[in-house]
Amino acid sequence: MKVVIAGGHGKIALILEKLLAERGHSVAGLVRNPAYAADLAEAGAETIVLDLEKATVSELAGHLAGADAVVFAAGAGAGSGSARKETVDRDAAVLLADAAEAAGVGRYLLVSAMGDHLRADPADFEQEFGIYMRAKAAAEDAVRARSNPRATIVRPGLLNNDPGTGRVNLGDRTGTGPIPRADVSAVLLALLEDPRLDGRTVEVIGGTTPIVDALDTLAGA
Repeated sequence: MKVVIAGGHGKIALILEKLLAERGHSVAGLVRNPAYAADLAEAGAETIVLDLEKATVSELAGHLAGADAVVFAAGAGAGSGSARKETVDRDAAVLLADAAEAAGVGRYLLVSAMGDHLRADPADFEQEFGIYMRAKAAAEDAVRARSNPRATIVRPGLLNNDPGTGRVNLGDRTGTGPIPRADVSAVLLALLEDPRLDGRTVEVIGGTTPIVDALDTLAGA
């Protein structure tokens, strides 16, 4: 399987790249800064230097040729300002979907955010976090509406850098809770290797169920 990850130098992406490479998959990361190439190479990933805030659909599609799946793990990040919440968290996610469709990529995993179901509260929209959540919600809506690529949306809980446990609570709704980034990456790997949840929106937090068992349970629900 060939996978291209937008936001290829992020913490979740670097772990996922390493997991994919260890499983024998081909993986590439999209980054803005060529200085990140060494970190991606260490993780076993090819580096594609491209600024998603400036790229066209055709430019990005050219880099996705032959891919089986794309993962959107990019984010403007804390302190980036309201405007970049929209140009990265919303617009770049939609751009990746447009380019994936143009390149014939069939699968799309969007790393979203838990709590975007609160988007109907206009009071949140006056704050930077509310703008971020609205951008994530808009990205979800845009990719979910497509039949191609088929999108799976993953909403993790409160991210931390604790060691992964390999055990999670995975469901349509889980409630809030912490989860190591390593476990989010492991869930993404499981979803890429097992397409039964394609087209679903799932939430994930730390839990007690092994990831493969949690996926089996949800797929049968």
